[in-house]
Amino acid sequence: MEREKYFKATKYQNIKELIYDCSKKFENNIAYIIKNKKGTKISYKNITYKQLLENINALGTQFYNLGYQNKRIAIVGRNRYEWSLTHLTNLLGNIVSIPLDKELQINELESCLIRSKADIVVFDEKYISNIETIKKRKNTNIENYICMKNLENYDSIPKLLEEGKKLIEKGNTTYKDIEIDSYKMSILLFTSGTTSKSKAVMLSQNNITSNIYSMQLVEDFSENDINLAFLPFHHILGSTAMVVMLAYGITTAFPDGLRYIAQNLKEYKISVFVGVPLLLEAIYKKLQQGIEKKGKTKKVVLAKKISNFLLHFHIDIRRKLFKQIIDELGGSLRFIISGGAPLDKNVAKGFNELGIRLVQGYGLTETSPVISAENHKKIKYGSVGIPMENVEIELENKDSNGIGELKVKGPNVMLGYYENPKATNEVLKDGWFYTGDLAFIDKQGFLFITGRKKDMIVLKNGKKIFPEELEILVNRIDEVEESFVFGMPEQNKKNDIKLSIVIVYNKDIVKEKYNNISKKELEKIIWEKIKQINKTLPPYKYIKNMFLRDDELIKTTTKKIKRNEEIKKYLTN
Repeated sequence: MEREKYFKATKYQNIKELIYDCSKKFENNIAYIIKNKKGTKISYKNITYKQLLENINALGTQFYNLGYQNKRIAIVGRNRYEWSLTHLTNLLGNIVSIPLDKELQINELESCLIRSKADIVVFDEKYISNIETIKKRKNTNIENYICMKNLENYDSIPKLLEEGKKLIEKGNTTYKDIEIDSYKMSILLFTSGTTSKSKAVMLSQNNITSNIYSMQLVEDFSENDINLAFLPFHHILGSTAMVVMLAYGITTAFPDGLRYIAQNLKEYKISVFVGVPLLLEAIYKKLQQGIEKKGKTKKVVLAKKISNFLLHFHIDIRRKLFKQIIDELGGSLRFIISGGAPLDKNVAKGFNELGIRLVQGYGLTETSPVISAENHKKIKYGSVGIPMENVEIELENKDSNGIGELKVKGPNVMLGYYENPKATNEVLKDGWFYTGDLAFIDKQGFLFITGRKKDMIVLKNGKKIFPEELEILVNRIDEVEESFVFGMPEQNKKNDIKLSIVIVYNKDIVKEKYNNISKKELEKIIWEKIKQINKTLPPYKYIKNMFLRDDELIKTTTKKIKRNEEIKKYLTN
C-alpha cells in the first residue's frame, strides 16, 4: 500500500528547532492551561507559546549557571506544567532528561536513579517522602533535589525561573546559544518491565522528531484543538504526544485524576485525547450503560444504521444525531488516539459511529514510539493501521497463517539499551529492531498485532492461542471489570494445558444488577456467558476453567498486566 501524505509537515532535526519554530508560528496561542486551587477558589493561568520559550530559556540559563551543562536530570511527578517545562529545558540544553515513573516503589525509584547516573532530581512535592528517604540513604550521586513548587529547604522551579530571567536581563546567552547534537542520547526512558527488570532505553532527539514528522503527515490535528494530558509523561507515548501537541500549536490542559476525566473534558472543552484501551473501553461501556438505562438502545442502533447509510453519500450527520451522547463527554471531543495495548474493535467502531473519530496506533518505547497508526483516511477495525511514512516493517519466521515476529527499521528506532549490550544485541540485528510482537499484514497493507511472542500459548497439538484475543471478548461481559487468560497444566495429561481465565468482576455493576448475590451464584452467571463465547470459537480456543475475584490484577504503572506474576500466583496455589 502506498503511504499517502495528507498534510504538510516540517522536518525538524531536534526538539530545539521544533520549539523555536512553533513559538514563532503560534506565539500568542495558549500552550498550557494551569489550574490553581486555593480552598474552594479555582483560578486558571494561561502560558502562551512565546512565554513557554521564555520560561525554557530562563530555567535553562539558571541550570547552566548552577553547572548543570552536560548533566543528567531526572523528573518525578504528575503531569503538570513544571514537568513539561523541565523536560523541554533539558532537551533544549543538551542535558539528558530521565523521566521516571512517580508510582515506583522507593527501592525501584532509587535503583533507577543509580542505574541512570542521574545528577539532579526535579520532583513533585506530592512525592516528598520518597525523595527525603532516598536523600537520607545517600546511595545515589544526586547533587541537588529541586521541587516543582516553592518548598522550604529546597531549590524550586519558580525560584530558578526568576533567577534565570535576571541572568538573561544581564546579557547571559550561554544556554540560548548551545547547539544540539540531534543524534546523541538525549532521553533515558525505563521500560515498564512486565516480565523482567526494566531496561533503560536510549533515545535521541532525532528519534522523537522523526516520529513527530511522520505523524504530522497523516493525523488530523489543528491548532484550535485542546488536549487533555492524561497519559503520564514518563511513558513514551505521553512525552512524545506532549511535543506533538506543541508542534501543532495546540493547547494542553492537565487532568485532576482518573475520577475527574468526564468533568475535565467538559471544563476545558477537550477536543483531542490520547488514551489507553483500559480507559477508553471503560468510558464507552459507561456510555452504553447510560443509553440502556434511558431505554434508548434500539433508537441509537437505528440512528447508527441511518447515519452509516448516509455516510456512503458523504452526508455526515453523526455529531448532530448523537449530540446528547457527545455532550456526556464534554461536547467538543472529536478525535481520540488509542495506544499501548489492543483495543476492542467494537469500541473503536462505536466511537466512530457516534462521530468521534478514534484511531489506533502501535509502537514501543524503543521506537519513540509510533510504528504504525490508523488515520482519517485509513481505518480498519482490529488493525493498528499502516506503517509510518519513514518506517519499514517485515515479518520474521512466518507460520502457515502469515503470522511472524514483527521487525522494524527507521529513524525512530532507539540507540540501544543503556549499559546493556547483551540485551541490545538480542533485539537490534542488521539495522532491524525485533519487537517481540507477533503480527500479520493483510492485502491492503494494514498491520494486525496478534500478541506478544512470550505470551503466546502453544497447545500440545501445535495450535497457538493469543490471550489478548480472548480477553477482549470476555471483557465485553457487563459483570467483568478485567480478565487474563493463561494455560494451566493438565494434571493427568503430560505437556498439555487447560485454557484458564482469571476474572475480576465489576462490584458496582454486580451490586446494581443482583444486590446480595453469593460468589457461587455469580460464578454460575459469568460461566454461562463464557460458554456462550466458547460457542463462537473453534474448540481448541475454548476456555475450560475460571477463577473469579474482586481485587485488581497485578499491573505495571502503565496498566499492562504482569502476566508472569499472575500466572505464578495461580500455579503455586
